[in-house]
Amino acid sequence: MNLSRKESLATLLLAVALVAAARVEVRAQKVDPGASSARTGFASLSSGQIVERMTRKNADRAEALRGFRGTRSYHLEYKGFPGNREAQMMVNVDYQAPDHKEFTVVSQSGSKLLIDRVLKKLLESEREAISAENRARTALTTDNYSFILKGYESSSGGAAYVLEVEPKTKNKFLYSGKIWVDANDFAVTRIEAEPARNPSFWIKKTEIRHVYRKIDEFWLPQQNYTVTMVRLGGRAHLTSDYQDYRIAGDRSRTQSSNAR
Repeated sequence: MNLSRKESLATLLLAVALVAAARVEVRAQKVDPGASSARTGFASLSSGQIVERMTRKNADRAEALRGFRGTRSYHLEYKGFPGNREAQMMVNVDYQAPDHKEFTVVSQSGSKLLIDRVLKKLLESEREAISAENRARTALTTDNYSFILKGYESSSGGAAYVLEVEPKTKNKFLYSGKIWVDANDFAVTRIEAEPARNPSFWIKKTEIRHVYRKIDEFWLPQQNYTVTMVRLGGRAHLTSDYQDYRIAGDRSRTQSSNAR
């Protein structure tokens, strides 16, 4: 592969990485200790009431979550023009509230181009997203989004409100789609969406799926999955799995967050 083709591939996949960086740990949400542990169903709430409670829980995070450590694995596979590539990377993450996040690469394999120009750039984008200014501009609040209650779902994991969300600006870290809000904890447990702004002309369509898991008193990311279709026919799959959370504080304990 000549240099121009490498640069073309790196440009396309860097756009994928920027999309995938949109929402990670900064959305950790505190569980209401007074909420009933029994999943009994749904309260009759409007979308405004649901969002107000969710926003209030999110506001508690800065005080409640002092920090955590964990392990994250990335797998990126690209097939298409100008050639197929694959890469993996394992990273240790150390987060200290409110905006310090340190990454230590434990192992990496596969395409050096994807590792250096995509996966490591993804970590840089995540540091950018966690700054105080970006947190305010991308928070899941009525300042940044419009919300419509679409229905309710019950599963073995509990009951959830399903809301449609539309961004009010074209910020690169915002998205358009659906969120699932736990009916007891008022924490986001799942996101299925598309980016609010297409990061590149060469990107035809991007689908985002984020899943969260309750760890001790918090809901933290379990898996982020992004599939991106390129105008020239290529397709990129990026999976981030989160494991081995250790929450900072007196009640710290390790809990494995197996993604699959």
